[in-house]
Amino acid sequence: MSAAVAFSAAGTGGGTARGGGARPKLEHAYLEMRNPPPGGSLTPGGPCGRIDFQFNPKELTLTKAAAWKRTPAKGAKSAGPPEYQGPKPSKLTVEMFFDASDTQDTSVVTSVEKLLACCVPTSETRQQQRSSPPWVVFHWGGLTGFPGYLSQVQVKYTLFTTSGVPIRAVCQVTMEEISGETPGQNPTSGALHARRVHQVRTGDTLPDLAWREYGDPAAWRVIAEANGIDDPMRLANGRELLLPAPDELARLREPARLPGAAASPGRTSASLAALSGLPGPAPQGRGAARGYDERGGHVRLTAGG
Repeated sequence: MSAAVAFSAAGTGGGTARGGGARPKLEHAYLEMRNPPPGGSLTPGGPCGRIDFQFNPKELTLTKAAAWKRTPAKGAKSAGPPEYQGPKPSKLTVEMFFDASDTQDTSVVTSVEKLLACCVPTSETRQQQRSSPPWVVFHWGGLTGFPGYLSQVQVKYTLFTTSGVPIRAVCQVTMEEISGETPGQNPTSGALHARRVHQVRTGDTLPDLAWREYGDPAAWRVIAEANGIDDPMRLANGRELLLPAPDELARLREPARLPGAAASPGRTSASLAALSGLPGPAPQGRGAARGYDERGGHVRLTAGG
């Protein structure tokens, strides 16, 4: 199956309840904000917030175009053959509706300001050579959009309190794809196809999550790399983790190869220890080295000698 061009979808068990069964859970759409990557990378950084749709959108407008070029031929009766130049970035336009007529509070203004903030550089990147607004990804249940940026936010306030506070707004949001080839030339480059986002709960560990998601606890390293996690055993409750699509696993699992360098057990152990936040094995002599047991997801002690 080829990679998704704009949206990737995964079944979530939704649908119409039959035979008096439980009513399917209503999934609310949201925009996930992600830290812009440093150095012009195409892999988005970790989550830095989200903007929830108060009401799910009634429609999604997706635009995809291709660039073609014709070279005029002097004296010809017809136009020259077109030459394909490449794809243009995908664009997603969606309407977001916010209403606080019941509470008469400032929640509408707060939500709109979060949208507008996605069009200005983050405070962290203002001091860097290349400032950037946060990247955004559209989510709706099992539907995941492309990593992109908000190119335009048009806000229309339609209802106000007696003191002039806006309590209803209609926002036209346009998101444009971050250009670039998704599968990179090496395992460390290229943006990820997100399968879904998981919110960490009490007792979650990366090996357990990898087992539930992919049927392989050893895939915890892929999740750790995608989310910039150094210690797989320490996950903060409520944190949102990006889970790469299954077709990303083989690419991300392949170890990076340096010119003229061969893989060795020592190097593999050191890399694994560095990723898990644990010290690597003792170089020589007797001693104890801590490592990560992928079979059970536990820290173990091994005697050196």
